[in-house]
Amino acid sequence: MLIWGNRYIGFFLFGMCMTDSIAERAASQRDESRLSWKVITAYGAPGIGAGYMYLLIGLYIMKFSTDVLLIAPAIMGTIFGISRVWDAISDPLVGYFSDRTKHSLGRRRLWLLLSIVPVAGSFIMVFSPPAGLQGSWLVAWMAVGVIGFYSAATIFIVPHMSLGAELTGNYHERSRLYGLRHAAFTIGSILAVASMYLLIKAEQVSEAAVRQTAFELSAIAALATAILILFAVVRLRERADYQGRVNASPFGAFRDVWGNRHARLVLVVSFIEAIGSSVIGLLTLYVAQYVVGRPELAALIILSYMIPSTLSVPMWVPLSRRFGKIRLWMFSMMLTGLSFGGMFSLPWLEPDMRLIVIFSLAVLAGLAAGCGGTIAPSVQSDIIDYDEYMTGERKEGSYFAAFNFVHKSAIGVMILITGYVLQFSGFVPNQVQTMQVQISMVFLYGLLPLCCYSIGTYLFSRFTLDEATHEKMRHEMDARR
Repeated sequence: MLIWGNRYIGFFLFGMCMTDSIAERAASQRDESRLSWKVITAYGAPGIGAGYMYLLIGLYIMKFSTDVLLIAPAIMGTIFGISRVWDAISDPLVGYFSDRTKHSLGRRRLWLLLSIVPVAGSFIMVFSPPAGLQGSWLVAWMAVGVIGFYSAATIFIVPHMSLGAELTGNYHERSRLYGLRHAAFTIGSILAVASMYLLIKAEQVSEAAVRQTAFELSAIAALATAILILFAVVRLRERADYQGRVNASPFGAFRDVWGNRHARLVLVVSFIEAIGSSVIGLLTLYVAQYVVGRPELAALIILSYMIPSTLSVPMWVPLSRRFGKIRLWMFSMMLTGLSFGGMFSLPWLEPDMRLIVIFSLAVLAGLAAGCGGTIAPSVQSDIIDYDEYMTGERKEGSYFAAFNFVHKSAIGVMILITGYVLQFSGFVPNQVQTMQVQISMVFLYGLLPLCCYSIGTYLFSRFTLDEATHEKMRHEMDARR
């Protein structure tokens, strides 16, 4: 009995030592996979410039074109629709060739470096049409500027998002990395709102004042973005062992993307979510001016969305650890849909009540956006790991090209639809709008996102790549190596 007792105690102590060893090793692995703040800051910094450019174009370019340049809404909608067709070619090409790149800078940083001049130049072009241009020449200038900007943005966005998936394979650390990127992107968006306020004030002075203000703001933003991208190129490093691990055929690479069942589902959900998120930038100015009747408050309405989106990021990362990324993303979609859906009631409310409703719902939508911006790219990165598990390749560029194309397509679809709806509902710039026009606006602003997000939530409930599955998959891939 004494011998068996000693053996039992020995096995117990051995088991305790093994448990401690496993716990220490797991803690060590967590520490090793934890990204430093220097890396996270360098990665997120260019998001400020990208957020500024994307939102200012999404927020103001339609109004700038219709109210200042006097271009018909349907024409601008067509320009954005054409740019989405071109994206169907440019996004996959950039993603695939980024995956295939072999360079001392790495697969991604070389593309970031090459994006600086076209991104800066095309952004300035969009907001600086020569005063003498009219008619077809003015439309051509804006078409080249808009299509050129989104093409240049692809050269930056796709490799930059791809680089984030390579910096860490940790399930939750990715949320932390992309959360800070989302916060930086939103900070840039807040600066864009401030710029929009300056542009609206300039509209009260003269057309020349708007043009001059637009040129100055775009030039400053272009220079700042160039510096931030260069900072990321200098400070970040890439994994050399990922180079060359991609399908030799671009068709084979994108066949793998579509063949990935998790990717197919998230592509659909991302498209639906992007439709909802693009609405606030596209129609808030119109709703504030023509439905709420307080155009001077448009910037504050957008800030009431942007600020919670930024400040809530530190809250969503620990919540994703507790409740899981899948549940949290579903929650963000439901909250977004309900927040926008409530906007449909605006035309029938009293003026003071309209302000209370739109500000309150904007705050809720901003909280949801902070969650989605933190979790969505983290989930997308997990899907890329699943592709490696199935194919042995690393195709971050091909995957994020697909996700980026879906995002830009949603914006293009909304701009195209909005342009034609405004045109044929009887919209007249700078005039009091009929009830028919107001209902058309809030239908696009409220009911359409509510329907889309409801469908997206239902579809995403079928997503099965959770933390336990991802951890098992990573262990098997480590064993293969």
